[in-house]
Amino acid sequence: MSDDNGLDRDDGLDPEARLRAADPAAEVEPRAGFVDEVIAAATGGVPDSEAATDDPAGEPAPVTDLGTERVRRRPRWIPIAAVAASIAIFGAAGYAVGASTGGTSTLADGAAPPISLQGAPQGAAEGAADSGVAPNVPAAGAAPESRKMAAGSTADMMYPSGFGRNDFTSSGLSTAGGSAPGYAFDARAASNVETVSALAAAFGLEGVPELKDGAWYVGSQDGTAPGLSVYLDGTLSFSYSDPVANPWNCKETDETGACVPTGDGTVPGEEAAIESLRSVIAATGRDPEAFQYSSETWEGSLTRTAQAWPVVDGQRVDQPWTLELATAGIVNSYGGLATIVPLGDYEVVSEQEAFERLSDPRFGAQMTNLPIAMRATDAGISAEGDAPVEWVPPTEPPAMPSSGAALAWPVNQVDIVSARLGLASQWQPDGSVVVVPAYELTDAEGGTWSVIAVADEMLDFATE
Repeated sequence: MSDDNGLDRDDGLDPEARLRAADPAAEVEPRAGFVDEVIAAATGGVPDSEAATDDPAGEPAPVTDLGTERVRRRPRWIPIAAVAASIAIFGAAGYAVGASTGGTSTLADGAAPPISLQGAPQGAAEGAADSGVAPNVPAAGAAPESRKMAAGSTADMMYPSGFGRNDFTSSGLSTAGGSAPGYAFDARAASNVETVSALAAAFGLEGVPELKDGAWYVGSQDGTAPGLSVYLDGTLSFSYSDPVANPWNCKETDETGACVPTGDGTVPGEEAAIESLRSVIAATGRDPEAFQYSSETWEGSLTRTAQAWPVVDGQRVDQPWTLELATAGIVNSYGGLATIVPLGDYEVVSEQEAFERLSDPRFGAQMTNLPIAMRATDAGISAEGDAPVEWVPPTEPPAMPSSGAALAWPVNQVDIVSARLGLASQWQPDGSVVVVPAYELTDAEGGTWSVIAVADEMLDFATE
């Protein structure tokens, strides 16, 4: 079947532009051989020992070291919008491919990648995660708004990103429905002095947690010394930062005025970063073995980042914990203290019905990963794969269209060829967070789309 999806609206900021603006290496020329590495990584030609991966199959893992950018921002956006939302932005952009070093992952039992319904690709987290470009943040307690590329952007013209004019077709999808378990974050159970104190102690903070202005606080809150904040949101998210341990919290500058980082220039190892994060998780009473771990660092970085993904039913949930480690200690850390508890089974639609939801504006299906060719183009490589794409500045405005000429109205042809049923987190109007069945649909070009799998009868479409 073939339908227009009706999702030609632009109610968010351009994540590609926001991503590139936040790139600390935006003005740095690539080193020799970088282009070849990007192409090889995108096509699977780089051995695991040479390319960052986020699963045993060797798929390129979107990676990022975001500590320097995080310390420049107020930390409150991280818990509200969730680390995974911004992580996902990195999954769709190609500039990060091959840019990390030491990107080995320790993925317990090969859990499946997370699925996101928040309008951002899996892995930001992984991305985002990971995670680090400030998303379009809603008011506290509200669900994060979908982030979509601005109409008319280069990427939008070349490939859909969730809201463009798309003609969807499918082949080989199952028509059998069924049921699948759902879950929720139990934030209230962990919101107490004991849990917050245990987390604070894991970071070396002393003092009794103070509850005020919608959050628990321990330590400094003015950014001059280590401090912890735990927010009363649906995941009981926390943010910790230590400006003293941050090697880029410069106390000296060179003759050009550039920052002279502190420390000896040594970057912590992968094992050290992951073990630090495991210790923080264990201190809160959680089982570190119930998480999946990965770690990466950037060339030229003085820190290493580790991520821990909650694993439920053999799948990573898109709400990771993250920690950035320097030789002087933990620079920052983010995560959610709430445990994930069962909600019972939900009736789910078939793969074919999930495909049909791509053309139903009620479901706002999101693109979660660009095709390989498009990722290469975003990385500065031509879609054909050889020469870098070079922008040529115009010398005059475009010519006026001729009278009677046909109007351009591009429609992307998207052929969905496979589906995977998994789990994705979803914010509710009251601020609570559920983890519900969701489909990841893959098209013939390697792009992926996400849509909730729960049957209509178990969805409340009311707006009030």
